[in-house]
Amino acid sequence: MLDLSQIRAVLFDMDGVLYRGKQVLPGVHDLLTFLDARGIGYACITNNASMTPGQYEDKLAEMGVAMPTQRVLTSALVTARYLRGAYPHGTRVLVVGMRGLREAIFGDGHFVEDLSSPELVVQGVDFELTYTTLKDATSAIRRGARYVATNPDRTFPSEEGLVPGAGAIMAALVAATDVTPLVIGKPAPTMFLVAAEMLGVEPQHTLMIGDRLDTDIAGANSAGMPSALVLTGVSQREDVGLGPDLPAMIITDLPELLEAWRDIS
Repeated sequence: MLDLSQIRAVLFDMDGVLYRGKQVLPGVHDLLTFLDARGIGYACITNNASMTPGQYEDKLAEMGVAMPTQRVLTSALVTARYLRGAYPHGTRVLVVGMRGLREAIFGDGHFVEDLSSPELVVQGVDFELTYTTLKDATSAIRRGARYVATNPDRTFPSEEGLVPGAGAIMAALVAATDVTPLVIGKPAPTMFLVAAEMLGVEPQHTLMIGDRLDTDIAGANSAGMPSALVLTGVSQREDVGLGPDLPAMIITDLPELLEAWRDIS
């Protein structure tokens, strides 16, 4: 059972928790106001590598939600951090992804873009994916390039419903190459631990709020964090218990969490 009185920081997934598409979800403003009033820190961690933290700040601002870039940690940023520590300056990279991933990888000049003979293929979600891009990535991986994926999310929540995510592209590349990538984002514990360190709170006192059992809840469990599954995104109540990843709490939406938290305050 989750003891909310022990929580000193909160990590939010974004898609399916704070918003869907361009629509802010119920309770976001009230919960953030509650956390601010009680000095409980918070940040966002997302497997979505399509956008930069600045773009997320702008997107949330358009919905009336203030979330500075310093509080947004994407799988693209964590992937770039890992790769800079593992590969030298000048390493040649082919990116399958969008602006958020490209800026994270190439923004500081550590890596060099190379479409013909890359040493690394780094893949995230790409909403304008072409067959040519898949072919180039497949050829590079088959020639020996190391394959790294930002996250394994097979679907992506949007206003239209669930659409193909980074994991769907990963499935195509795995099928074409017979190579399994190194996956950096959720459910690996790295993002969770980096975010908790950023907030200055131990993992056991940090609550992860997510909408996916296979990434948000599994990753929180692997990082030693309590978690709450919110039913405004992908996973639903009937999915709980079908696999090994169990949340400490299930909430219909953020207003339900806020009501429970206020009751013990």
